[in-house]
Formats: sequence, structure tokens, C-alpha cells
Amino acid sequence: MTDTSLEMRFDPQTVRHLGLKMYSQLPAALAEIISNSYDAYATKVGVVLKEESGSPVSIVVMDDGIGLSFSEINEKFLVIGRNRRVMDTEVKDPPFQRKPTGKKGLGKLALFGVAKTITIETRKDGLLNEFILDYDVLVSSHGTYNPIATKINEPTDKSSGTSVTLTNLKRKSSFDTENLIDNLSRIFIFDDNFQVCVVSPADDKTYITNERKYQTIDIQFRWKVEDFDLVKDGPEEYMSITGMLFTTKKPIPPASGLRGVTLYSRGKLVNLPEYFSESTSSHFYSYLTGWISIDFIDDMDEDVISTNRQSLVWDQPEISALRTFLKSLISKAAADWRKKRKKLKDKEIKEKIGIDTKKWIGTLPEDMQSATQHIVDTLGGEETFDKFGSVIESLYKIVPEYAELHWRYLNGSLKGDVADYYKNGMLGEAADQAVKIYFERMRDMTTYVEDGEALVGKSYKSKPFTGAQSPKIRLNDLITETQKNIQVGQAHLSRGVYSGFRNPVNHAPMKKMVPDVFSPMDCLNILSLVSYLMTKLDTATVDSTVT
Repeated sequence: MTDTSLEMRFDPQTVRHLGLKMYSQLPAALAEIISNSYDAYATKVGVVLKEESGSPVSIVVMDDGIGLSFSEINEKFLVIGRNRRVMDTEVKDPPFQRKPTGKKGLGKLALFGVAKTITIETRKDGLLNEFILDYDVLVSSHGTYNPIATKINEPTDKSSGTSVTLTNLKRKSSFDTENLIDNLSRIFIFDDNFQVCVVSPADDKTYITNERKYQTIDIQFRWKVEDFDLVKDGPEEYMSITGMLFTTKKPIPPASGLRGVTLYSRGKLVNLPEYFSESTSSHFYSYLTGWISIDFIDDMDEDVISTNRQSLVWDQPEISALRTFLKSLISKAAADWRKKRKKLKDKEIKEKIGIDTKKWIGTLPEDMQSATQHIVDTLGGEETFDKFGSVIESLYKIVPEYAELHWRYLNGSLKGDVADYYKNGMLGEAADQAVKIYFERMRDMTTYVEDGEALVGKSYKSKPFTGAQSPKIRLNDLITETQKNIQVGQAHLSRGVYSGFRNPVNHAPMKKMVPDVFSPMDCLNILSLVSYLMTKLDTATVDSTVT
């Protein structure tokens, strides 16, 4: 080989297997060329698609990177399997800090996955070199191939950079530019120091952005990965992890390819969207997407990235530990997602039907709260609320706030005076207040000043209810035996509620009596009993002739 000749050494099967089979899809092949531009410290990359009469003619990828000298073409570009990571020490005075993405030196073979003729023009230090790679000649060269050098060290006024032109394309149908841009947006993380512009056959220019990845979905919630405590407090290398997790308003269609979290290293995809969990049955996973950058995996001695950069080697111990970490990270996001969704759902229900579900369910007995919440969550979802929102309103009428108080159907003159006690959880005070109200009602009706059993005896009396035994308060006509029994029963029940409840709670601290002596249900039952007694007074008459 002379100083003016180029040479590539290889096994023809390597080109067939690693070029044609692995990179038969246009986005994957172009991604390898763009990666070379990135590794050459390019800040701008242009991808120009050319057609004639609707048929693809050529693809040109140009960059403003540092380019290659003639010797570097031989010693670097044309060497298959060269570890690109040594560029960190080879490049003198790099324009800025950037760690290369290439490692296996196989990316150049990707070009043959989409084209048979590749023309490479590269400029460095004021010198231009150009050479042509021909697939048919290459694979018939039996291990040594000499590309055609069309320009060697020609002086040029153009700035450094490289242009790769693909012709004799295998693709016969017209370019789907939008689909290509979408796919490239998912392969790289873009920033101000690395921009890629795609020029369509119609000469339309589109700069690819990170936002392009998720433009087809309606994002609802988002989390910065580095804000999670798991990252802040994790192993030292994990503290460099960055990324964004998103959840959508509606489930992400599986065909979109966006379900799950994509992993990147040094700005390039290393693992397709995944959940990193053994169980993905949770509703949450239908809404999850995003990306995580884990640059430290490229610093490992062992290569843990698959050749086609579609997945990591998960059974490697350090990568297996990373998977466990990512699972915990996403679980944290799932827990926060459920809280955010519930809060938002409650807000939407309140706005649409005027019910504060959090306040409402919080007033129900504990054994009813979870069941009611489950019904509301099921009927109040995005896909079901429009159809079942009225069912929540009906449920609210059946199971209202402070349902136990409501279901007691307390006497109207009693309910309002004890409601505040009940709502504040002071059931003993509510029952005690009810008894006091009842006895005060008897005093108001009779003008008696007595209390307790004395008041009950004078107000209701006992049989035969004639003459001096006539009661001041008559619940009915006192003619039939049933009517008389009701009158006597009112007296007995009144004495019982006074001596059996009011006396005990008035002679001991309320906090000790409830719930040690009287349970919350006992207090509710006292309320119901007093309500019954009060209701009897609503239709009773007062005998003004009885003193």
C-alpha cells in the first residue's frame, strides 16, 4: 500500500451480516452516520433527501466536524472493529468536551444497508480528500478492498467537515420524511451543541428536537429523574443520571412505540422503551413514556451495549443492579402518578357536578370509605366520567356526607343542634346534647322546672290517667290499651335515657366514657332513641288544666 492508496481489510460475511441485516432500515443506518458526525465534534448535521419523479436518488449527510486527513481515513475510518473510544486521547485540542458514542467501529458498515455506492468527502487542515466505496466490488474482494480515491490532499478554502453521499439506493419507494424525522428524534438526545436538520425532497427543512419524540401524545404529568431521592442518595455513578418521565392523559397506543422508558448513553439510544419490571399489569404502564440518560455505562470496562444498540446486557451484574434501581425509580413515579391523578380527578368531579369527593368520602365511616372511593375512581375516570358522572351524583344522594347522621333521620329540631358535634367526631357530646334538648323541650311544654325522673313523672304520669293521675303531656287520647301503653313507654324510655346515659356521662369525664363505656355506635343509637322521643312530642298535646 502506498501513501496515495486506500485499503480496507475485512471478512465479506462481516459486511453482509453487520451491514445489510442489522441496518436495512433507513433511520438506523443514518443514525450511524450522524453518530460519526457527533464523534467528530460536529455541532450541525444536515440530511438531504433527493428524489426524481418520486423515486429516491441520493441521500447526503454533511457535518461541520473536525474531518479526517488522508492518513486518518486509512488508519481510522477504514479499520473495521477499531474502538472509537480512543479518540479521547487521539484528538488534540478538541473544540469542546464530548465523549464519543462509537465503540465497535462497525457503524460504517451500516451505509451498505441502504446503498451500494458511498462517496465520502472530508476536509481537515485546509486539505480535501474524497473516496468512493462500492458494495459489489467490496464483497468480491476476498478480504482486502481498495476504495477509489478521487481526491487526495487537495487544497480547499472550505472549513473542516465531512459529507457522505449515498447513491445506488436499495429503496425504491419515495421517502417518508416525517416518519424518518420521528425515528431519528427517538434515537438521539439533542441540545444546543448538536443539531440535526433534515431537508425533504421538496426542500422543506426540519430541525429535529427532543420534543419531537413526544409530539403525538398529550402529556399530563412529568417528572425530572434527577429530582428523585433515589438518584440523589444512590451510588455515586447513579447521581449523574438525568432524564424526564411523562404520563399521558389517555393510554398510549402500543403501535406508537412510545410506551415505556428509553435509555440513552452519551446522547444515543442504548435500550428501547421498557418498564424494567417483572410485572407490567398496572394501569400506570399504559400511560408511561420518557427517557433516562445513563452515561456511566459507557465508562465500564465491559461492553454492556448490544451491537445494534437496541438493548443492554441485562444479565451482567452491574446492569442487573441498574435494572433494579430503574424499577424502584419508576415505582416512585407510579405512586406519585396515582396521587396526582386522584387529586386531578377529584377536582374535575367537583367542577362538573359540584361534589368535593375528598371531603365527602372523608366524612363516611372508615369501613365505607374504601368501597365508596373505589366506585368513584371507577366511574370518574377519563374514559368513563361522561357516561357515569350522573351515577356518582346518585351515589352521593344515597350515601351523603356524614351518612350515619343522615341515615338516622333525626327529628328536625334535634338534628341541627347536634350536627356540629357529630361532624367533629364528638359523638358522646352529640348524644348528651340530644338528651338535654329533649328534657328542655319537656320543660318548655309543661313550664315545669324539675329535671330527670321528677320531670318525666309529672309530664307523663302513669295509669289510670284520670283525675289526679292525668298527665300534663298527652301523646294521644289515652282511650285504648295501646294508646295507654305508648304513653307509659314514653315515660319509661325517658327515664332510661336519663339514668342510663345522661347521668353516667355527667358524672365522669366524657373522654373516659366514650368509647370506654359507650361505643360510637351506642352514641348513635342514643341519638336515634332521643329522636323518637322528640318526634312523639311533635304531635302531643298539653293539658292546661293539669298543674
